[in-house]
Amino acid sequence: MAGMVFDAAEPAKGEFGTLPEWDLTDLYPAPDSPELAADLAALETRTASFAQAYQGRLADLAPAEMLDCIIAYEAIETLSGRIMSYVGLRYYQNTTDPQRAKMLGDYQARLTDMTTPLVFFSLEFNRIPDATYEAVFTAPEGPARYKPAFDRLRAMRPHQLSDELEQFLHDASVVGAAAWNRLFDETMAGLTFEVEGETLGLEATLNLLTDHDRVRREAGARALVAVFQQNVGLFTRIHNTLAKEKAIEDKWRKMPSPQHARHLSNHVEPEVVEALRNAVTAAYPRLSHRYYALKAKWLGLDKLQVWDRNAPLPTETPRLIDWPEAQATVLDAYAGFSPALAELAQPFFDKGWIDAGVKPGKAPGAFAHPTVTTVHPYILLNYLGKPRDVMTLAHELGHGVHQRLAAGQGEMLSSTPLTLAETASVFGEMLTFRALLAKTTDPAQKKALLAGKVEDMINTVVRQIAFYDFECRLHAARAEGELTADDINAIWMAVQHESLGPVFEFMPGYETFWTYVPHFVHSPFYVYAYAFGDGLVNALYAAYEDGLPDFQTKYFEMLKAGGSKHHGELLAPFGLDASDPAFWDKGLSMIEGLIDQLEALKG
Repeated sequence: MAGMVFDAAEPAKGEFGTLPEWDLTDLYPAPDSPELAADLAALETRTASFAQAYQGRLADLAPAEMLDCIIAYEAIETLSGRIMSYVGLRYYQNTTDPQRAKMLGDYQARLTDMTTPLVFFSLEFNRIPDATYEAVFTAPEGPARYKPAFDRLRAMRPHQLSDELEQFLHDASVVGAAAWNRLFDETMAGLTFEVEGETLGLEATLNLLTDHDRVRREAGARALVAVFQQNVGLFTRIHNTLAKEKAIEDKWRKMPSPQHARHLSNHVEPEVVEALRNAVTAAYPRLSHRYYALKAKWLGLDKLQVWDRNAPLPTETPRLIDWPEAQATVLDAYAGFSPALAELAQPFFDKGWIDAGVKPGKAPGAFAHPTVTTVHPYILLNYLGKPRDVMTLAHELGHGVHQRLAAGQGEMLSSTPLTLAETASVFGEMLTFRALLAKTTDPAQKKALLAGKVEDMINTVVRQIAFYDFECRLHAARAEGELTADDINAIWMAVQHESLGPVFEFMPGYETFWTYVPHFVHSPFYVYAYAFGDGLVNALYAAYEDGLPDFQTKYFEMLKAGGSKHHGELLAPFGLDASDPAFWDKGLSMIEGLIDQLEALKG
């Protein structure tokens, strides 16, 4: 058929072996398929009929009727999620393809219009009196299993606006934050960097910062600076606009702080996040400052430059890991913990659920997209054969397995709050790391492995809490007025000095490195979830190593719960409590212990 674009591509064989590509046909056969058109038409019909059936009646529904209502709402969410997952994943495969970009924009606008009749649902739901709500949701024939999702929804009650205003915000979203997000994504995907006569994309240039050759690392860092400085005005405008838009909405919603909406959506208490943040910032000298001082000594330097932060150790033998070895390493580590874990991960490799290669226009970084509970997740990687890339594979597979296990909860309860969303991913990394360490006998390789793990943990805990502080200060400063690029640069450098420590000399231009971090744009205040996840996994792993009875069973039950339980309930079977300030010190002690091991190693 003319104009047909097929999404099931033949994987290309390259220097890392055959790298898999996505087969998106499990979602839809093609962008112009009758199935996609039919689902789009069905979505429009269903949203209209749902509104007609239930608008103005929610408070009067009997328990069994409320269950029917929620099941119908969940089916609509599944249908719209399937459509946008397909369109979005195609776009991420090649963000510079104008047809894919147009399709994404068109579908975002169409689905926003189509789902406008549903805006009443959450608003009206939150006006149901407490006594009625409790009676309906505790009745045996009612929707009791959905109560955790609606408890979270009702937490937004104090911050809800009028129906008319909520509908306006819904309609306007497509030209608000979503539009600025898209501008950021397309700008980032289109940036090119000149390194020693070679033109590279962002991902390949950032990858140079882990090169064995210090000259090459410096060249990569200077190329990044040159391009970020050229574009800093645009990124300053994007951040100013998004921070102001958020401040306006927060003001109308009477949010007590810019972070509060994130805490509510994460179902985590602000004081728990504050305890985490304080524990990590207090530990900077014991963790990052101490480790980087050691690293400077290993590298034979008095001071480190930013291009040395993620440098391999001089004793580390440069080695590229091909895809088959990466796959075997991760699956073996997963199987060592539980054969069931490896079985859940296997189809990602066999069935076109991973897109691994670095390609022009492809979205940078890595992610696991859950799509919808009736299909399966898809993983995006930019695999370049580094040991860190193997850890990224282990990380994203952890997400994928978690999403598969939680799918049994259905669309409304499968999504895990961000604070627990990193649990399986970081645990998967830890399993892979421990498996590699156990079979490494060469002291130099052991040291390189340990150092790599410590750096990953510092990047996950210290760097992400520094990012969180950066955002907190950025939004506070924006509340006082428009920010210049110099203002944002100064905030960035303040947190970098605090978190990385005195051994670093910062090259001119490093102050613009905030520009490329997508989380600040896409998910304000998301970043603390990484540190939360790492601290939580360190405490979990300690319980596993201590031989907690039935650990594997308890672990799988926690993952299967998805978003159906509060973090307090999920951690109780392991004897852990995130609201206890000492909880975070346990996790940080594990990182200190690894630094102790590194200090003790000779060579």
